[in-house]
Amino acid sequence: MLPKQRSLGGGKNITRVGPGYYSFNWWLNGTDKDGRCLFVDAPPDAFVASGHGGERMLWIFPSLDLVVAWNDGRIDDHDASPGNAKTKCNQAARLIGEAASAPHLRVALTEGRWHFNGRPTNRGSRAEGLLMNVRMVNAVFEDRKRPDFDPEANTDKFLDRIADYAAHGVRAFTLCLQGGFPGYEGAENSAFRSDGSLRGPYLRRVRRVIEACDRHGMAVILGCYYQRQDQILRDEAAVRAGVVNVAQWIKASGFTNVVLEIANEYPHSGFDHRILKTAAGQVELIRLARKTAPGLLVSTSGLGDGKVSDEVAKASDFLLIHFNGVPVAEIAGRIKALKRYGKPIVCNEDDKIGESAARAAAMCVAQGASWGFMLEKVNQHSPFTFRGAADDKAVYRELKRLTAERP
Repeated sequence: MLPKQRSLGGGKNITRVGPGYYSFNWWLNGTDKDGRCLFVDAPPDAFVASGHGGERMLWIFPSLDLVVAWNDGRIDDHDASPGNAKTKCNQAARLIGEAASAPHLRVALTEGRWHFNGRPTNRGSRAEGLLMNVRMVNAVFEDRKRPDFDPEANTDKFLDRIADYAAHGVRAFTLCLQGGFPGYEGAENSAFRSDGSLRGPYLRRVRRVIEACDRHGMAVILGCYYQRQDQILRDEAAVRAGVVNVAQWIKASGFTNVVLEIANEYPHSGFDHRILKTAAGQVELIRLARKTAPGLLVSTSGLGDGKVSDEVAKASDFLLIHFNGVPVAEIAGRIKALKRYGKPIVCNEDDKIGESAARAAAMCVAQGASWGFMLEKVNQHSPFTFRGAADDKAVYRELKRLTAERP
């Protein structure tokens, strides 16, 4: 049974169905106060008319200029319940999104500022031209040693909250094809096989997130390698092959909302392969990625001290830094030291929380640098939790303020 209808005036009845609405045989996607959509894989403005238990549907996607007629003869004629119709609508939304939703957000750097579709990000705000971001590397996590963990359900939970993160000023997420530390040792979490080739199931989750970000007007900083996981690749030739394969996949997929991070904190002692833990090796891999996919913006990140080696800085399209170990009072000095390279500065990992993190974000913006939040024990440590702005109210309140147009 559907929930009890309530009148919205004018004699029209509408039913609240979780985050969306149901009225006169139409399901309206919409979002609730927490930014959740009824159909996670469809844009918020989508709506659908569903026939017998979801057997036939008419989907309308205004933001995509797309109308889809859906006919699924596999439906069980004895199950025409509203609940089954909603399930079928969700399945159809996912398939339509994967097959028909072409990327349309184009990320670019123009005169040192981030642009989306030819316009600076956050126009008219304190953070104009900046890329405010959040580290969500374990939104696509898997552990091949843990059959009890459901990677798809984990990604679903994250996708369910993307709209809320976007509404609070987040313009990009950092993902990684080898994830991040999940709070316990021994996980096997990698999109790469030992020869550097790519694993389909892992890529499909990453694709779902990239395409969802695209629909919400967001970019993705996609990392390749993470310490604790590079040991899966058998040698340096495999590491090089992995970079080539990732760059080719981005290019072949037509993703224009993706920039590439070769490695997360490349000097970390947890890396085994020399090419990954030296500045010279990072420079080689940056150039390899750029040669494979001309036009792709490429960088790599150092440790949590907010510093970049000279040769990496010169080879990168933008500077990726981490501020985990940098007090708020010292952030301005670190940014000032990097400005001599004349390249955009993006912090994409800072593990401060609450008001301290909010001050760090404001300090970065005041210095003309993008800031990135890492809520390690909530978003990155198992069990992974994604609650949108409720993750850390002080931080997301500040992000929203910094990216809001000034009067």
